[in-house]
Amino acid sequence: MKTARKAVDNPPNSDSETNLTRENSSWLIARGFIPDTRPQRILALATFVNMVGSGVFMVSAALFFTRSVGLSVAQVGLGMGIAAVVGLFAGVPVGHVADRRGPREIYLLMLCLQGVAMAALIVVHSFWLFVAALCVGELARAAGAAARGPLVRAVGGTQLARYRAYLRSVANLAGSGAAVVAGFALQVDTRPAYLALIAGNAASFVACAAIIAALPPLPPVPAPAAATPWAVLRDRGYVAVTALDGIMSIHHQVLLFALPLWIVGYTDAPRWLIGTAALVNTALVVLLQVRASRGVDDSATAATVMRRSGVAFLVGMAAMAAAAGLPGWLAVAAIVAGICVHTVGELWHAAGSLELRFSLAPAHAQGQYSGLFGFGSGLANVVAPSVLALLCITWGVPGWLLLGGIFVAVGLVVPLVVRWAERTRPLAPAETEPVAA
Repeated sequence: MKTARKAVDNPPNSDSETNLTRENSSWLIARGFIPDTRPQRILALATFVNMVGSGVFMVSAALFFTRSVGLSVAQVGLGMGIAAVVGLFAGVPVGHVADRRGPREIYLLMLCLQGVAMAALIVVHSFWLFVAALCVGELARAAGAAARGPLVRAVGGTQLARYRAYLRSVANLAGSGAAVVAGFALQVDTRPAYLALIAGNAASFVACAAIIAALPPLPPVPAPAAATPWAVLRDRGYVAVTALDGIMSIHHQVLLFALPLWIVGYTDAPRWLIGTAALVNTALVVLLQVRASRGVDDSATAATVMRRSGVAFLVGMAAMAAAAGLPGWLAVAAIVAGICVHTVGELWHAAGSLELRFSLAPAHAQGQYSGLFGFGSGLANVVAPSVLALLCITWGVPGWLLLGGIFVAVGLVVPLVVRWAERTRPLAPAETEPVAA
């Protein structure tokens, strides 16, 4: 009877087990492994799913288009370049629509459009259809990024800086997992394997949209009567900050584009170091981005870490350039040290850039301003290969040092321009109320 009574008093699904689950969940929240609120967790999950699909596509795209679709390398490069340029012009107008209609709905629409464009690539067999599908997808991607800006700000609430850093860590973790998955399919090297990757990316956009639909609607912030659809273009300070951030954003391609060519063509370091460089960079971003973003919660601190990032880029690039005159094992040590220092600069730049993107923008126009900021970083990605090929590969060591010096100069100018932008902005920013948990 006592045993039976004990079983009745403490059934398997009792409050004690519920409390234990809550304690485990609280421990994960306290350690920063999962965000605090339900909307934050929803957006983080959507980010992870989206980046898994996008990462798979980025790794496999070139081989899919050349080996499966039958396009030449020149055609693939031209098509991707056209799509990248076309996508640059979608952010500001669609961001304005998101400000006035609600960012969640516009973001959902852009995710679905990306899924359709990606699915269309499965049946593409000609160059111009390939370009058309890529352009639609890139337009939707850039527009979706602009609509996502105010969504992140609202969901992040009072811990916006920490939450942005968490999302960046999640995105890098998802990208690493996607690269591993894509690697197995690329090893098979058959059309069904490539089609599976493309279909998986298309499905990821649909899944991401389904997850985002669980967020509560975010009503637009009322705009002042004097506000216009192109107000961001009249904000000279914000335009200047965007331009400086765009120049600094060229650093993203240093480890992806310049360093592999440098290792193979100009150093005695082994080629396996190319893959190791990407792993080291990703691991450091996943582990340290949240820590590097602590305290970066206003435009002044953001400008300060941007200045530090320029110095870190110079030191890291000087170390990687010095590997050209060293024997094998010393070259490896110099390159690894350079990668680590360069990644520290990347962490600081990401923290400062994301803060300036939001803090200098008025609350009622977050999408529009985010769209312009995305134009700056997008343009940097378009021109970066040409700039790096000229400076780092053609000019060699002096080019590496010159580019690092440019990063230092930009970092030194950023605090001055940020203070000017704060004094001259047409509308003072107001805080957006966080989405209820």
